[in-house]
Amino acid sequence: MTEGKSLHTPVASEELEDLARLFATLAVAAGALAMETFNNANIESRLKGDRSPVTEADERVEAYLLRELEKSLPGVPFLAEESAARGVTLSAGDAFLLIDPIDGTREFLARSADFTINVALAEGSAPRVGAVYAPAHGRIWFAGARGYEAEAAPGRSLPASQDWRLLRARPRPEDGLVALVSKSHLDEETKAFLSRHPIARSMSAGSSLKFCLLARGEADVYPRFGPTMEWDTAAADAVLRAAGGATLDPDGAPLRYGKSDAAFRNGPFIAWADPAARDAATLP
Repeated sequence: MTEGKSLHTPVASEELEDLARLFATLAVAAGALAMETFNNANIESRLKGDRSPVTEADERVEAYLLRELEKSLPGVPFLAEESAARGVTLSAGDAFLLIDPIDGTREFLARSADFTINVALAEGSAPRVGAVYAPAHGRIWFAGARGYEAEAAPGRSLPASQDWRLLRARPRPEDGLVALVSKSHLDEETKAFLSRHPIARSMSAGSSLKFCLLARGEADVYPRFGPTMEWDTAAADAVLRAAGGATLDPDGAPLRYGKSDAAFRNGPFIAWADPAARDAATLP
């Protein structure tokens, strides 16, 4: 997609691939800004109105992404975490951008590498395109019609397509599921869910990386019962769906986006590498 081109809806499949490459390119470039703050001797932060932390990296990365996205996709509505914290609301539109400049700010402050930069496009209540970049790991996951993974150093160019790895979530293993749990949010509902399913082992991971581990075939299920916002999940959800997985609500319906009536908050969800495992995994 060339700079300044308007976004037409519904988005065609070939346009999805162009958008995925664009989002990945911008996320990798923004990674250099995040790492400048991450490598500071002291990372300053403050609390927002919802008591969540924000750093200079959150604000610089978001400003950069919004500026560059406006050049390439002029006039497309957006929902961005730090802008929303300042009261900037999403205008009407079937297609809109979602930006989480630093997902896992607490991990970032704790000097954990498990934080990500997330850019997504939602259309028709579903995430259609997404890029998830972990600059401290030097790894990018991105998806339009298909999902890919690549190594990419912060601030460098996106690797050539021959260096991308096609993502494919794995089928349900016969010897039990590998579950992913949040480093910061292992609540009683999550423990109860794990006890009801044939879990062989659990792994902890931060931020939207959990979706990416499902997409790359390293795990099988990620239950989340605590509150999240649409910008927390959209990019990684797009990657997982492109890899063959699904993110479902407790009734088994795909997680919806554009929930303005809920102030864009997500309810509980279960992310599955193999959607068929939802029924097969439940113990009698």
